[in-house]
Amino acid sequence: MNRALPAVRLRVPTHEDAIVWHRIFDDPDVMEFQGGRAAELSVYEELTARQRRHDAQLGFCLWTVLDDAGRVIGFTGAQPWERAWGPAGEVEIGWRLGREHWGKGYVTAAARQTLERMRAVGIPGVVAMVDARNSRSIAVTQRLGMRLAETFTTPASQRAGHCYRLDLRHADAA
Repeated sequence: MNRALPAVRLRVPTHEDAIVWHRIFDDPDVMEFQGGRAAELSVYEELTARQRRHDAQLGFCLWTVLDDAGRVIGFTGAQPWERAWGPAGEVEIGWRLGREHWGKGYVTAAARQTLERMRAVGIPGVVAMVDARNSRSIAVTQRLGMRLAETFTTPASQRAGHCYRLDLRHADAA
């Protein structure tokens, strides 16, 4: 079934977005694959500040996602992989939305915009690191045309994960 995707807009996160992210991510369902609960507000304040720096320095970041009414519903975007394990030196695409916005195509629409922006700044490819149990995110990677490249065990949680890849140099990529 191919349904029309909803209209979304991406913007560089503001300081105020940290407060909204903290509120909408304070949901065990949303945070199931990120430790089970939202981080402290200060973590989101640092995260939004870091994303503003990434956008200024790199031309991409985790952007705030706005629905067609202009409401903040989460984030989608990309950032350099900065952990000591995993795809060192690569760019990871990621997303997180408030629970009430799941299943409506927002992530796919926003992720496709992210891929267009990544191509525009010359990024040759992206990865998505996904918990192996996260069927919703796995489905998004598939809709984007990403392919499973490897499996891994997350060092902190010891959970199985998948690394999906997408080469952005080919016209047929999402």
